[in-house]
Amino acid sequence: MTNSYTDLLPALEELARKAGAAIMDIYAEDFTVRHKADSSPVTEADLRAEAIILPGLAALTPDFAIVAEEQVAAGRVPVLSDRPFWLVDPLDGTKEFVRRNGEFTVNIGLIAGGVPVAGVVLAPVPGLLWSGADGQAFRVDADGQRQPIACRPRPASGVRVVTSRSHNQPELLTQWIARFEQPELDFAGSSLKLCRVAEGSADLYPRFGPTCEWDIAAAHAVLRAAGGVIESFDGVPLAYAKPGFLNPDFVARGPDPITQRV
Repeated sequence: MTNSYTDLLPALEELARKAGAAIMDIYAEDFTVRHKADSSPVTEADLRAEAIILPGLAALTPDFAIVAEEQVAAGRVPVLSDRPFWLVDPLDGTKEFVRRNGEFTVNIGLIAGGVPVAGVVLAPVPGLLWSGADGQAFRVDADGQRQPIACRPRPASGVRVVTSRSHNQPELLTQWIARFEQPELDFAGSSLKLCRVAEGSADLYPRFGPTCEWDIAAAHAVLRAAGGVIESFDGVPLAYAKPGFLNPDFVARGPDPITQRV
């Protein structure tokens, strides 16, 4: 094991890029869409990407359990201890993948002590990557330029709210954003919404409706490293290793605009 979680990021970025390349090979072809027991879609890209990531993580940290979306769907759920464990969504935003709108990601996140401590998110179509650990967060552009990122202080007016493209609940969202002065609303798929908050191109991401821990762990780690938080609507910080790995409704945000607390 390395001395800091930041030391894991190069290997995680390489794994994500390998998985992303496999996904793009399938994205360029005709592919079949199947549905799991919960009616969510799955493709060969999900399975192939997970088959690349899992052995890579096992070699990197042999003592850490791995909770991966397609493994869980197949009934293979590891027993968790007090050691760190990985949460993997090999293709977050399968609906976006099927629609071919490019807004899907590869998510690899590490949980320790109930919080996300390291994570990498890759968006294969635009070639963008976000990573973060130990209070350092980065965005790597398609040309390889790496830049540090941080949540921006929320403005008093014109707050930017990003919400789901495929899982939006307009009535709840409309009620919630009414508290802000001249809010700006934008839409994005997969964990890109959390990355938008982490890099300061959005201020808030409210989520109404179910998500699983592997959907958000990697981007939550990036957000946390960038100075942000995810919490329930009554202010309780989001924790991990919950029963069924299911999340409550939540809001992701940067520092409070008045106190600048996180």
